Amino acid sequence: MHIWIDADACPNVIKEVLFRAADRVKVPLTLVANQPLRTPPSKYIDSIRVGAGFDIADNEIVRRVEPGDLVITADIPLAAEVIEADAHALNPRGEFYTKDNIQQCLTMRNFMDELRGSGVNTGGPPSLNQNNRQAFANQLDRFLAQHGN
Repeated sequence: MHIWIDADACPNVIKEVLFRAADRVKVPLTLVANQPLRTPPSKYIDSIRVGAGFDIADNEIVRRVEPGDLVITADIPLAAEVIEADAHALNPRGEFYTKDNIQQCLTMRNFMDELRGSGVNTGGPPSLNQNNRQAFANQLDRFLAQHGN
């Protein structure tokens, strides 16, 4: 099992939780981004820098993900591709995307996109708070306990 992070938009506090988890359970973790990333010294943690451009990092993750891997992303289309590849997708708020909910998530995302495209200010998601960080850490711990090495 490998953990992949869609790192361009992943909050730093979530990355820190992931870094500690990777070292604790000795699972490889790779950040993928189109900008330089700092990673802590660890034989389990590395990063891949991809070129700039729309969905370049997402495409790299999809190219490398294998069944059973875990991808951390808030990008719903990426999550859909990860699920299609029989891997797991968890967002930074601690919610898993699944075969049961991904279509609904895509539909809502597309609807909100249409609203924004027509000039409606939909606002963004609320800021990540302590409850979100705790929910993420709890989901990650449960997942690693079930699927870890």
